[in-house]
Amino acid sequence: MGSTNAKKMAWRKRKTRIRKNIVSTAERPRLTVFRSTNHIYGQIVDDVTGTTLASACSNEKTVKEQPKFDSKVAKAVFIGKLLAQRALEKGVKKVVFDRNGFLYHGRIKAFSDGAREAGLDF
Repeated sequence: MGSTNAKKMAWRKRKTRIRKNIVSTAERPRLTVFRSTNHIYGQIVDDVTGTTLASACSNEKTVKEQPKFDSKVAKAVFIGKLLAQRALEKGVKKVVFDRNGFLYHGRIKAFSDGAREAGLDF
């Protein structure tokens, strides 16, 4: 394994490479996801105005009140569904998925599957 700094630089390179191909509009805002060691965060961002339309994360009060999850993957599915519900309340149905430099696997895939199940289109 490389050093932490080398990993972070590789992640930033992947993130930049992905972001230059993602085009979000007011009709199709960007759904971005961030994964840390213990938590997962999701935001729906309107890049035209630079505002966050909806967000959900695994360390907020509504998630902590839920019964304990079996795994971090199960928690990611729940967060994806929660974010999709909040987005649909704001009238956002279509989004562009930004995996933010992470591989589309594990918790990132579970997050997006949860958001799709709850009604988001991407």
